[in-house]
Amino acid sequence: MPTVLDKIVAVKRQEVALARAERPLVELRAALADAPPVRDYLAPLAADRPAPTQTGGGGPIKLIAEVKKASPSAGLIRADFDAVAIAQTYAACGASCLSCLTDEPHFQGSLDYLRAVRAAVDLPVLRKDFLIDEHQLVEARVAGADAVLLIAECLAPAELADLHALANELGMTALVELYDPANLPAVLACGPTLVGVNNRNLHTMKVDLEHCIRLRAEVPPEVVFVGESGVKTHADAQRLRGAGIDAMLVGESLMRQADIGVATKALLLG
Repeated sequence: MPTVLDKIVAVKRQEVALARAERPLVELRAALADAPPVRDYLAPLAADRPAPTQTGGGGPIKLIAEVKKASPSAGLIRADFDAVAIAQTYAACGASCLSCLTDEPHFQGSLDYLRAVRAAVDLPVLRKDFLIDEHQLVEARVAGADAVLLIAECLAPAELADLHALANELGMTALVELYDPANLPAVLACGPTLVGVNNRNLHTMKVDLEHCIRLRAEVPPEVVFVGESGVKTHADAQRLRGAGIDAMLVGESLMRQADIGVATKALLLG
């Protein structure tokens, strides 16, 4: 029986076929010349990290704050959704980087949101989507993305390696994500600078905050490590930082709050 992730990827393949028909890759690549310059996504997340040989120490955990209207597991998260206002609030309240959902069928996202956020804030922005094809990465860069998400569970090892290399070619940072530890060899074979472990099983949608903590030691210390999903409180953030995790990607728990700014500061500062 197909899982939620299987169904999403099937829809993505249809989307890519339509996008290629509407705007061929050669035409899309020609538009790269007019794309906004890439902003460094990795540097803000790597700032104040302890040396690879150092145990503990370093600065506070960094926040990748997510602009997210809905999700398959939660449905509509925020009815009064203003992507630019939300991004500006995150930027003013301590986020280091942004993540913007562009998947429309399952997350009510849009590339238009990413374009608008990119134009309105100085923080680097990641395209959060189920990216399985070269066309989507070039599309992301043309829209102004500084980084892209590559999910190991969606890609064969060779596909993951090829898309990671393409992201580098385009000047973007790739956040290479996994849930299943069995995918770690394929992830590390890419030579990533930024790895995320999703605490949400994308097949069942269940969340376990300790999942990324258990896998931290399996990723080389020089790789910037992101914990994704399930972070709700300052205590959760402290738990991750104490385990040597450099950054956290947080969306739903912030997007649900009446005052996103207050919630962002509370998450980071307590």
